[in-house]
Amino acid sequence: MKIIRKILDTGRNILEGRSGWGLFKPAWEALDKFYFGVPEITSGAPHVRDNISLKRCMIFVMIAAAPSALASVYFFGWQALLVIFVSYLFGVSTEWFFSAVRKEEINEGAFVTCLLYPLTLPPSIPLWVVAVGIVFGTVFGKEVFGGTGKNPFNPALTGRIFIAIAFPSIMANQWQEPIEGIFGGFQSYSPDGITSATPLVNFKGSGEITSYWHLLMGGAPGCLGETSRILIIIGGIFLMVTKISNWRIPLTYLGSVALLSSILSFFKPDIFAPPLFQLLAGGLMFGAMFMATDPVTCTMTIRGKWVYGIMLGILTVTIRGLSVYSEGVMFSILLMNIFAPLIDKSVLHRMKLRYET
Repeated sequence: MKIIRKILDTGRNILEGRSGWGLFKPAWEALDKFYFGVPEITSGAPHVRDNISLKRCMIFVMIAAAPSALASVYFFGWQALLVIFVSYLFGVSTEWFFSAVRKEEINEGAFVTCLLYPLTLPPSIPLWVVAVGIVFGTVFGKEVFGGTGKNPFNPALTGRIFIAIAFPSIMANQWQEPIEGIFGGFQSYSPDGITSATPLVNFKGSGEITSYWHLLMGGAPGCLGETSRILIIIGGIFLMVTKISNWRIPLTYLGSVALLSSILSFFKPDIFAPPLFQLLAGGLMFGAMFMATDPVTCTMTIRGKWVYGIMLGILTVTIRGLSVYSEGVMFSILLMNIFAPLIDKSVLHRMKLRYET
């Protein structure tokens, strides 16, 4: 660490003497903050005394998502790693630009967004579409509202929904069968061109139910990060145990999906899939564990989190069954991002009335 400290200080001294230092300052300070935290801390209340709390959250989320990212390479080849690289290249560059204009430091949240976003994409998506999506999500999902902490929408999902609507033909034709074998995609750049519909599309078209074992372990087509649900569950539990995410939202989200789909599939089995299939198919597990629990865009109150999770489940099952879209997770989360402040306000208002009476 002393060597890194010396390199950063030497580089800062060199750059400060040059006229272009302002352009590189946000990136340089972000590196310093990543390794050593912020020096401006206070010891008295109500200030936060942990100078690496934000860095800790960022690192823990990336650790939790790392198995899914590694699995994406195993199932779909090294091309998955290239998709992640392009996301970081254009996402961090966009964040860097806005930080330089505002004369602020690059926020660590950008590194999490640039990892979660590509994990929601099809395996063979064109790289230019990846770039367009992450730039759009960063700009219109976060930066136009003032940056990290002020954004009402999840930037990763904002970019994902934009490209899903803007390029429907591209997004509909990029689903490929996972690579088989002991070493899987570690010995291949990409799948061998074997395309297939996703389990949700198959159910919507013909009522076919994919093997639950394949869904759990990663044997069915899907987005890069949603393929192995067992790894997603492990990552989600890690975030809940370390207090990075609140367990109430995933529990109520998944529970409401299971309960509502049990009821609806009993009466309309041709429209609404059975509960276990609903839970394992598509991006529900990934959305519940990594997207819905975003501390900036979800509800803040305890009671609000219960309401938030239940509404997410209702919307997801409804969109999957009654809309033209086979998947409803990303739309549900983005819609509930809008209502999260209203839910919190309603909860606090109700508590205030109860206290006054």
